[in-house]
Order: sequence, then C-alpha cells, then structure tokens
Amino acid sequence: MQFAGSHILSVTQFERADVERIFAVADRMQPYAHRERVTKVLDGAILGSMFFEPSTRTRVSFGSAFNLLGGEVRETTGFENSAIAKGESLYDTARVLSGYSDVIAMRHPAEGSVAEFAAASRVPVINGGDGANEHPSQALLDLYTIKKELAGRGRGIDQLRIAMVGDLRYGRTVHSLCKLLCLFKGVQVVLVSPQELCMPPAIVEELREAGHDVMTSEVLEASIAHVDIVYSTRIQEERFSSQQEADLYRGRFRLNQSIYTQHCEPNTVIMHPLPRDSRDTARELDDDLNDNPNLAIFRQTDNGVLVRMALFALVLDVVEQVDAHARDVNWYTAGRF
Repeated sequence: MQFAGSHILSVTQFERADVERIFAVADRMQPYAHRERVTKVLDGAILGSMFFEPSTRTRVSFGSAFNLLGGEVRETTGFENSAIAKGESLYDTARVLSGYSDVIAMRHPAEGSVAEFAAASRVPVINGGDGANEHPSQALLDLYTIKKELAGRGRGIDQLRIAMVGDLRYGRTVHSLCKLLCLFKGVQVVLVSPQELCMPPAIVEELREAGHDVMTSEVLEASIAHVDIVYSTRIQEERFSSQQEADLYRGRFRLNQSIYTQHCEPNTVIMHPLPRDSRDTARELDDDLNDNPNLAIFRQTDNGVLVRMALFALVLDVVEQVDAHARDVNWYTAGRF
C-alpha cells in the first residue's frame, strides 16, 4: 500500500509486504524508543488523540510514540469532554479537529465509527479500536511481538501454532490478529472460548480459506499443550448488556504457573493485549506468572510504541529523515530496557 497520507483503519488494508515494511521501520525506531537517541523529525506536528472509550495503554502509547518522534499531542477523552455530547456529528467533529491536527488517532465504541470519521477528515486517521470490530495497531504490535519472540528460536511466523483464549466474540484484538495471520502460511489456530463467546464464523472461515488449521475448544488445558503462543483475553464486560451477564464467563479460563508447568511446552510464550483482569473472580493470567520469563505481556506494551512510531513515520512520510534529526540523549536512562 501507499502509506504516505493514508488512513490506517483495518488490517485488511495490508499485504504481507506491507506488514514486513512496518516491522522493518519499527526495528529502526528502537534507539529512540529505548531513549538512546532523540529525534525531532516531527517537530511542529500535532497528533489529535481522540479517545471516546476508556484507554490507558493505547492512548498513552500513541501519544508517547508521537512525542518520541518530536511531535506534540492534543487529547480529547470521553464523550462528556467533547462537542459530541452537545449533539455534534462525527462528520463535523472530523472536519473541525482535522484542521487542528496533522494526524489523528481515534477510539470509539461503535463499529465503523472511525471509518466514518476518517471519511470526513482532512488528515490521516489511525484506528485505535472501534467497538468489537478491529484494533489494527494492536494486531500489528501483537504480530511484531510474536515475530521477535520466535526469532530467538530460529522460527518465523509461518507455521505458527497459537491458542487464542477467552472472549473471542467481542475481543477486537483477536479479530484483527486473525485477519493478519491470513497473510502467512501454515498457521495452526486453537480457539478456546465458551460457545456463547466464540470467534465470529466469518473470521474462522477467513482463516480456513487462507489454508490454516483451525480448531475450537472449551477446554483450556488440552488446548495449550502444543502451541508456541497462548494469547489470553479478558471478558469484554463493556460489550455485555449487564455486569451480571459478563460475570457468567469471568474466570472461566485461568492460566497460572501450575497449569503452565503441567500442560505447556517449556518455551510457550504467554501474551495478552491488556488490561488483564486481576480481580479474584477473573485472573485470566495469574500474578504468579509474573516471574515466568515467557510472559511477554510487558514486552508487548514496549513493542506497541515501536509499531506506532513506525505507523506515524510511514503515514507522515518521514522514515528516511528520522536519523537526520537525531542526537544523543542527555539524561539518565540506564536499566529501562
């Protein structure tokens, strides 16, 4: 695809070569994300950060990525803090705020809303999550994490074995990740969920049409015995009609160190898009996994900054200028990464 000036709304925009291009640029961002170097390539540029649904990692990660490239961030969080609460349309909001920004990162609870906003925007828009639909930058950082985790074992993404566990019906991160995996070869996917929260059939069919081996299960232990990655997700309680309905499924699939030791291969990587639900009724990833070296959830969050820096650099067409605007840092950074 032509990245410069483009919206990033869905992983279906990408060919395999596009994903590899993003990952190559993300690799080049490491000295800046790791605070070894400082670049001001986006000095004077403004990111409009518009998050109409609760977010910590995605919102701050987008902002940090833009700051690390030298740009500035202007935030709107929650409907109550925007003109939308006064009845303004997405069209009008897009026309106005795109006049104040050079690029916009947006999250909205309604499926298709970010695409609707982008259609009226005068600047590129990056989808930070639209309801239960998609989360393209999360899928990219997840796949980038998988690539890095397996590279040390001499493996690539082709022939990946992955178990996706939890709320697969409403989990937009697994929806986007499955679509990205369709660009690769020979993937084995085990979908572990209650029947009521199973992966949408259209996505399962996409995986099978791509030639992948897809299995479904409601039993955690057997499903994680022969995989490279266990990708756990929380119950998306904000998508349910009531707390009581969400509670029917919370804590159904708990992974702790004992279960990991008994059932997983020794180097199985544990991933989660976060936040993990650490309440006693949930604990999809128990705290006793925190010292497990194969717990990659915090490496995922670090990788999110790299991938989002890459997206900004590509969309704003500054990839080849980043190093020319760089210098060494002048503050203490030892031990951060």
